[in-house]
Amino acid sequence: MSGNNLFLDTNIILYLFSGDRTIANLIDEKQIYISFITELELLGYKEIQDNELGKINTFLSECKIININSTIKNNTIFIKRKYSLMLPDCIIAGTSMFLGFPLITADRDFKNINEINLILYEK
Repeated sequence: MSGNNLFLDTNIILYLFSGDRTIANLIDEKQIYISFITELELLGYKEIQDNELGKINTFLSECKIININSTIKNNTIFIKRKYSLMLPDCIIAGTSMFLGFPLITADRDFKNINEINLILYEK
């Protein structure tokens, strides 16, 4: 894979935390970007334990977290209207369009979005 920048969906980070070596190797020495949506999903998980919270915060401190801006809003509206996905997925897709980096996800709902560079991860 060329390029040093990757945009990760929440499920990929969860696979990483569960010990998935393929993901670990894939993102090794890459600059990781995530959406603020992913940050919220990770930190807002109801079942999170204190020891896991520290691990998540350490990981997040090493990522570039992308907040919403007017371009991402417009991209999100476009994706929502064209593909009718859940709003968080539309925001992630809109952010991927904004960044232009490959989005790595295991969520098959993204596979039909032609406007993003997608790497669909299958275990």
